Amino acid sequence: MFDTAASSADHVVPRARTAPILPLAVRDLELRFGQTTILAGVSFDLQPEGCTMVMGPNGAGKSLLLKLLHGLMAPTSGTIDWSGQGAQDITARQALVFQKPVLLRRSVAANVDFVLKVRGKDRARRDTLLDHVGLGHKADQPARLLSGGEAQRLALARALAADPEVLFLDEPTASLDPASVLAIEEIVREASARGVRIVFVTHDMGQARRMADDILFLSGGGVTEHSRAADFFPEPQSKAARDYLNGKLVV
Repeated sequence: MFDTAASSADHVVPRARTAPILPLAVRDLELRFGQTTILAGVSFDLQPEGCTMVMGPNGAGKSLLLKLLHGLMAPTSGTIDWSGQGAQDITARQALVFQKPVLLRRSVAANVDFVLKVRGKDRARRDTLLDHVGLGHKADQPARLLSGGEAQRLALARALAADPEVLFLDEPTASLDPASVLAIEEIVREASARGVRIVFVTHDMGQARRMADDILFLSGGGVTEHSRAADFFPEPQSKAARDYLNGKLVV
């Protein structure tokens, strides 16, 4: 379905930078809204490669953590250290895809053109990007007429158009049909294989098992566990993670 030919790789993968932004070190991160503490004492490290699945119950702060890491919000306290790189430069070298894609009320092609123009990228890459996500045949169609799965694939094409070194995904397959879920996962898996660092929020256990190299588990406003996926699923170390995997409500 997708164009994965080696000849197109240069059009869909990030360019090498002289000063990498990974590894990432997060220390004692805290986020408060008024008197309400959302995140507290959050500390973890992310290495340059792989797919980290962020899991935890509703209200654990997973989406807010992604926004903090992407620079869309500022923490109340604590540090987010992208290998000493400046905050403005960091955001330009990342991309974030939300659960509900925000698309321009233009054609499919124009949505990708917009990102390429804003980011100063070669606009000739548009067709390759659309082919890569299986939407080349719908380039001239209004984006508003796309199905949910197609809209999310367009959102991924726009994210890849920015040549991100880190791709944040906030439940991008929620409410999609199984075929669309697998299509999204294929695109993300290919991006990861080509060097894009993936940080992916999900509630889907099967998806996490298929995709994850490591699991970052949030509960009660903090990180209760960060471990390899191969260790997390058979033998979680925290009670919160065990309860979550067993389908119990985690407060």
